[in-house]
Amino acid sequence: MSRYAPALLLRLLLGCVVLGIGVGLLLTADLGSDGYSTLVSGIARSSDWAFVVANIAVSLVFLVAAALRKVRPDVGTVVQIVVVGYTVTLVLKVLDTPASTLSQAGCLVLALPVLSLGVAMYLGTNLGAGPAEAAALAWDPPLPFRWSYSILQGGGAVIGWLLGASVGVGTVVVILLLGPLVDLAARVLRVELTQTS
Repeated sequence: MSRYAPALLLRLLLGCVVLGIGVGLLLTADLGSDGYSTLVSGIARSSDWAFVVANIAVSLVFLVAAALRKVRPDVGTVVQIVVVGYTVTLVLKVLDTPASTLSQAGCLVLALPVLSLGVAMYLGTNLGAGPAEAAALAWDPPLPFRWSYSILQGGGAVIGWLLGASVGVGTVVVILLLGPLVDLAARVLRVELTQTS
């Protein structure tokens, strides 16, 4: 089967759409963003860069660091960045932050399995990883992805917070649970998260 078989590309696209919906739900909950976005926000605030400029800069640094450890960009890297970005934009146009804290918490709880499924689906195609996932995968081995991803999210949140970005309960939940939940989703889907050329 071709490395870029239509069925695999479709699964990559679908996984990125699901991931985008999960990110949209997380942002709609408005209880704190993921660590990677917190890092980008902190850099943007402290440097007076536009968020998009800071995002590109951080993405490039993460991708180069991953490539140095042999996790190289591929078609999935580009698809993840573009499709997730557009999907999040659409979700945020459709959904408003809930009025009650309980509804916000419900939105956050719903976001976690959707995020986990999306990450596992798109990484499971072995067609390349987005910046945050690539940087985490670069350390697997020796550190399993479920923990390297949590460490990356936690480190990003701390640095972003020190640079002036806000964090919330959602940030803490993502740091603690997203890595293990992605690992669980990958096992349920019977896919490998590692990226091999």
